[in-house]
This record gives sequence, structure tokens and C-alpha cells, in this order.
Amino acid sequence: MTKVLILGAAGQIARLSEQQFLADTNVDLTLYLRNAQRVNDLKSARVTVIDGDTTDEAKLTQAIAGQDVVYANLAGQNIKTQAETVLAAMHAANVKRLIWISTLGIYDEVPGKFGAWNNATLGSYLTRYYSAAEVLENSDLDYTIIRPAWLTNKPEVAYETTGRHDAFKGTEVSRQSIAALVVKLATHPDEAVRASLGVNKPDTDGDKPAWY
Repeated sequence: MTKVLILGAAGQIARLSEQQFLADTNVDLTLYLRNAQRVNDLKSARVTVIDGDTTDEAKLTQAIAGQDVVYANLAGQNIKTQAETVLAAMHAANVKRLIWISTLGIYDEVPGKFGAWNNATLGSYLTRYYSAAEVLENSDLDYTIIRPAWLTNKPEVAYETTGRHDAFKGTEVSRQSIAALVVKLATHPDEAVRASLGVNKPDTDGDKPAWY
């Protein structure tokens, strides 16, 4: 039985991944988040819920202990601090496998007019998320960083990936697709280790996402 800890467990992608984990796998989940009552509907023999902040290293270390995989679905102005705390807690708990959601453009890897638009639209957000990713890339963790294109709520799983040093493809991808990738990596933890994956829906190239 694989044990997965989900940080930021009420996020949209996290909620979709939780549905997929519970429907399609034998994974046991621990959900870690502030205001934990938001996911109380998922409590069961397979799901433990912990109310906590990801900058609380002691509490986070306790939650990570005994887990096989940590999946971080985090956001905020302090995202680098959160990455540093996750790293320290994983070291303390002796757990190495991490799946981390970031964003496209942190390496200035998005080409052309879409890249220029993305950089102008996201601005300092990219700098903060690059700093967080750098914390992980400079660590000894078995991380996978996921860099989604602009997210949609389309009920589909359709995606392709690009590598750390590849030009990004496409402009959009569904949250359902990112959740499916998270579940795949958590249940096949030897895949994409120490990799940073750009993720997009095929054939969505353009100067900006279609709905802008």
C-alpha cells in the first residue's frame, strides 16, 4: 500500500487528484492543509486529514513521517519559504519522493509571442516560483517539478510533456490532466525522478490561451 501526503489538499488540482487516487488506486492519503474542514467529506479508513501550515516544520515533519510520496499543491507569496520547509521536513522524516506543482515560464522556456505574453502577464510570480523550484533542484530529493500550461476545467485527460531544457509547447492544459499525471507519478515513483516537466495539451499552440 502506497502512502501519499498531499500538501494544499483543498486546491483544485489536489481535489481532482484525490478523486482519482480514491477511485482508481490502492493509495492511502493524508491530506494536510489549513482549515481542514474543507476536506472533511473525504475522511475515511483510507484518508487522514491534518490541519496545519506548510511553514510549521515540526508539524509537517510529523505528517511526512512514514509516507512514501509527498505531493505539494502549494501557492502564495512565500512559496520559496514553503519549499525550504518542505525540504527540511522531508530530510527530518527521511522521505525523498516529492511531486511539486509549479508553473510554465520559470526558466524563460516559453518561446515566441506566447512567451512574451506569459512573462508580462505573470511578472514577479515567475521569479518566486523559480526560486522555489531552485530550492528543490539544489537538493538531494527525488523530486518531479510539474510546470502546467494555462489551466482549464475541461473534463479531459490530454497532455504531453517537455523537459527542463526544452522549449515549452502549447498554451493550455486541463486540471484533470495535471491530476492524472500526479497520480501516475505517485503510483510509479521511479518515473521522472529529478525532472522538471512542462505539461500542455497537444495542438494548442498560439500567441496566448484561446479564451484570452
